[in-house]
Amino acid sequence: MDVRLASLSERLRNSLFFVPMAYVAAAVLLGVLAVELDQRVVEGTTDLPFGLASTVDSARAILGTVASATITFAGIAFSISLLVIQLASSQYSPRVVHGLLRDPFTKQIMGVVVGTFTYCLVVLRAVRGPLEDDGDAVVPSISVALALLLGVVSILAIIAFINHSAQTMDVSRILARAAKDGLAVAERLWDEEPEAGSDPERVPEAPDDHLLVTHADDGWVRDIDFDGLVATAPPGGTVRLEIEVGRYAVAGTPLCRIWPRPEDPERSCEAARAAIVTGNSRTVEQDVSYAVRQLADVALRALSPSINDPTTAQDAVFHLGSVLRALLVRHPPRLATPMPGDRLLLRPERPDHVELIGLAFDEVRLAATGMPTMCVYLLELLHLLEEAVDVDRLDPEAFAAIRRQAALIRASADRTDLLAHDADHIRDAHDRRFGPPT
Repeated sequence: MDVRLASLSERLRNSLFFVPMAYVAAAVLLGVLAVELDQRVVEGTTDLPFGLASTVDSARAILGTVASATITFAGIAFSISLLVIQLASSQYSPRVVHGLLRDPFTKQIMGVVVGTFTYCLVVLRAVRGPLEDDGDAVVPSISVALALLLGVVSILAIIAFINHSAQTMDVSRILARAAKDGLAVAERLWDEEPEAGSDPERVPEAPDDHLLVTHADDGWVRDIDFDGLVATAPPGGTVRLEIEVGRYAVAGTPLCRIWPRPEDPERSCEAARAAIVTGNSRTVEQDVSYAVRQLADVALRALSPSINDPTTAQDAVFHLGSVLRALLVRHPPRLATPMPGDRLLLRPERPDHVELIGLAFDEVRLAATGMPTMCVYLLELLHLLEEAVDVDRLDPEAFAAIRRQAALIRASADRTDLLAHDADHIRDAHDRRFGPPT
């Protein structure tokens, strides 16, 4: 999929406006068709089965009641949604808000409620008394009966929405959603088997006569069209990408370097900038590190003095382990990737196992210093990561990074004002899992 279309799709998924708007449009169409059906099929008769017949007064009363009730429910639904988002942002992390905005159930419920309100307005406009216009009463009885049915559905939908919203604030559900997004992007972007060829030990620097492309705008890098980016180089050329998805682009800073220098440098610069999609916030679409960042942030917030919720921190770090395990059994994109046209794409900034392990543990480990139980949880997770990945498949540098994190946790017991019993507890937990330090 084109990155622009992918970015648009991601914005629509994060929008609380698009789905309800679609329901409103469908409700307008349904209201027009229902009134037309009444006029052609019923033709003003009151001899309708199942008590569907209505008078002008009853039709207006039913439509007005359903419309006023549903718009009131819509206000409640929007208020609850904003409250859930605010509480999740303050209690857990602002980064988890994206997952709440993407919740399809919430959007569907809002769509049903505002759609019912819109439908009632359309049908209400068609109701006429015998003293209005040409003197013929217009009572779309089937349309009114359908409005009554939609009103009942909306009430049930609101009850389901309140129940869903209450469950949504369960921290385990929030963490599971973030972990699920991380697992999905890991499976999509990282391969279980290494790509053919071998990476260079060091990404080559650009020659002096290369073309430097800089960012034109500020913002978080959300998507990169790698094929379009590489196509800016002449056949047999090289593109060295100086940014990655999940990094913040500052206008005027390097985006990429191209060599040999293209014949039309200005056109190549425009095409390279067009291959980068930026926005005001990060998204998980191409960003393998964003789920790690989200889960680590929840753990950090839970360990802060203002929250002081180590149980939530424990929940977060073990969900973090699920995402890290999925990444450790896979291989990151190559530093040097052959591309069509005998071109070469260099990605020195792409995240690797060591960087992601550091992102997951560095800040959490420091926040957990002085908290023996949390330190043991971190040691247990590091041990589980070693056990969950075959030694033959585990990157030696990643293995060393795991052991280094464990050693740092053990060393923290020697540099804090812990009671001897608590410090020994951390050391024993480390030595049982990783052996005594050498």
